[in-house]
Amino acid sequence: MPDLRDVPEQWPVAESHLEYDGGGWVVRLRNDRIRRPGHPEDEPFSRLVLEHPGAAIVLAMDDQDRVLCLWQYRHAVRHTLVQLPAGLLDVDGEDPIDVARRELVEEAGLEARSWTHLISAYSSPGITSEMSHFYLATDLTEVGRGDFELEHEEAEMVLDWVPFADLHDAVVAGRLADAHLALAVLVAGSRLAPVPRGSGTDHQKEQDS
Repeated sequence: MPDLRDVPEQWPVAESHLEYDGGGWVVRLRNDRIRRPGHPEDEPFSRLVLEHPGAAIVLAMDDQDRVLCLWQYRHAVRHTLVQLPAGLLDVDGEDPIDVARRELVEEAGLEARSWTHLISAYSSPGITSEMSHFYLATDLTEVGRGDFELEHEEAEMVLDWVPFADLHDAVVAGRLADAHLALAVLVAGSRLAPVPRGSGTDHQKEQDS
């Protein structure tokens, strides 16, 4: 069995051209024609690559083991999803933890004294270079958003606190489909095991049944 680890590697690229430059936004779509290593006689094959700067995702938990969640409309999937505060690494050289801090203030009006890196993971490596960095934020303080104003989909989003146990149960039951939320909750759950049970509704129903 190969080593159980990811290995940096670069297959030969015969040619590459830009399909879409992002139109002033932060992503670009590139078409690479690549070959298998050691097979120069093979015809190159195409792979589309969505260049993405990456993102930071924040699982903010208060002293009652509740997580701040956002109900936000996502047009690509035609759903309002339960998500976590998150933001793009769209400033060159900016550290992901600084993006996480900024997004927690802008989207939730909160600061955290304690930050724990949970995991960094590729979101969908078959199509995009995006890597997301996940953080657990605790010891929270309300500071307000300052002069930051929500717009577009964010202007309609709803914020609320959800007991971690209920959130964990909803992810495991398949009721929540946002991958960033699911990964953050499951990794945090493994770090916090046993999962904080609190007084969440799902757990109460299990006790009552």
